[in-house]
Amino acid sequence: MEKQIIRTDNAPAPVGPYNQAIAASGKMLFCSGQIAIDPSTNTILDGDVEAQTKQVMANLEAVLTAAGATWENVVKTGVFLKDMNDFGAVNKIYASYFDEATAPARACVEVARLPKDVLVEIECIAVL
Repeated sequence: MEKQIIRTDNAPAPVGPYNQAIAASGKMLFCSGQIAIDPSTNTILDGDVEAQTKQVMANLEAVLTAAGATWENVVKTGVFLKDMNDFGAVNKIYASYFDEATAPARACVEVARLPKDVLVEIECIAVL
């Protein structure tokens, strides 16, 4: 896998565990957004945004593993929050999955509603 971190002083510096952009070549893996569904029960995980974020990341990791990838293969993520006030809590858990120096590019937005009324959804793109 070839992954090039793109950085420029002509754009704002990242304020968290992500980079401005990633240039990638090779096969691409586009992972659908994951929400806090417990795969063993197929039910929504009860709990706060921290518990839901941990489940979302576990679900994404399972998809990556099934495709033969790891978090190191991820080049882009999209984070969707029901409430932007949860950004810090979600970001703290999210950051534990990535090395800040090589973290993927990322977008994070607040949305009016998420599937099953969950608090967070995360999607990613990886290079295989």
